Amino acid sequence: MIEILIFVLGIAVLLYVLLGGADFGAGIIELFSGKKGIDIISKAVAPVWEANHIWLILAIVILFNGFPLIFTTITTYLHIPLFIVLLGIVFRGAAFTFRYYDTIKDNSHKYYTQSFRISSLITPFFLGVNLGAIILGKLPANFDGTFYDIFVSPWFNFFTFTTGIFLTLLCGWLAAIYLIGEAHEEESYLIFAKISRTFFILLILSGLGVFVIAEMYGLHLFSRFIHSWIGIASIVVATLIIPFLWKNIKRRNCIQTRLLAGIQTACIITGWFAVQFPVMIFITDGSHLTVWNSKAPDRTIDLLVYALIVGILLILPAFAYLFKVFKFEVNRNDDISQSL
Repeated sequence: MIEILIFVLGIAVLLYVLLGGADFGAGIIELFSGKKGIDIISKAVAPVWEANHIWLILAIVILFNGFPLIFTTITTYLHIPLFIVLLGIVFRGAAFTFRYYDTIKDNSHKYYTQSFRISSLITPFFLGVNLGAIILGKLPANFDGTFYDIFVSPWFNFFTFTTGIFLTLLCGWLAAIYLIGEAHEEESYLIFAKISRTFFILLILSGLGVFVIAEMYGLHLFSRFIHSWIGIASIVVATLIIPFLWKNIKRRNCIQTRLLAGIQTACIITGWFAVQFPVMIFITDGSHLTVWNSKAPDRTIDLLVYALIVGILLILPAFAYLFKVFKFEVNRNDDISQSL
C-alpha cells in the first residue's frame, strides 16, 4: 500500500508543477509580454486556475495523513517560507479574481495586476526554497539554538535561493510553452515563442547552478544522479528532447510542444525522486526521515489509499471534462473564428 501512496504523491507533485506551476508562470510571463499578453493570459488561466490547486491539496493530505512526522517537521522548521507561499497563493488568487471578473474597469486594476504578477513570482520562488531546504539537510534535529539557527538558517542560503530561481524559471517556461497554443495572432505567438526560448536557456543555466552551489554546501547532488540509472536516464531523455522541442516551437506544433515540455518536466521530477528516495528529509545531524521510518500505521495507510482511489475516480473525469469544456472546445472555436 505504501508504494501506491508514494506513486500518487509523485503524480500529484508532477501535475501541480505542470498545471499549477504554469498558472504561476503566467503571472511571471506578464512581466515580459506587456499589455499584448494580458488578455491572452487572463482567458487562458481563468477557467482552470482554481482547479489546478487540487493537486497541491492532494499532496498535503497525503503528507498529513500518510507521513505525519514529515509533515510536522516541514511545517515546523519551514513555517516562514511556507507562510509566504500561502500569502502568495491567496493574494494571487484574489488579485486575479478582482482583475478578471470586476465589471468596473478603473485604476484599481493596475494594483490588481501588480499584485497578481508579484505574487506569481514570489510563490514558486519560495516553493523552490522549501524544496531546497528539504534537500540540503540543514533542518535541525531539535530546538537547541537560536531562532535564526532553527527557523531561518535551514532555508535562508544560496542553495535554497538557487532552487527557488530554478522552479520559478520552470514555471515561467511552462507557461510560455502553453501560451504559444493560446496565441492566435502572429505577433502574440512570436512574443511567447521568444520568451519560451529565453526562459529555457535561463532554466538550463540555473539547473547547472543548483549542482554547482550544492557542491559548495557539501551536497553531492551530481554524484547522486550519476550513481542512479534512473537519474542518468532522466537527464539523457530531457537532453535528447531539446532539439525536438525547439523544432516544434518553430513549426508552431502546439500539442507536440506541450507534450515534450511535459515529458521534460516529468524527467526532472522523476530524476529528483530517484536520487532522493527513500529519504524524504535530510536532517543536520546526519539522520534521515524516510518513507519507512515516518509513515503512519498500516491501517491508516490502507484507509488513505482506499480514499485516494475513490477520490481519484471522481477527480480525474471531472478534471478532464473541465479542460474539455473550457480549453479544448474554446480553442477550437477560436480557431474557427480566426479562419472565418
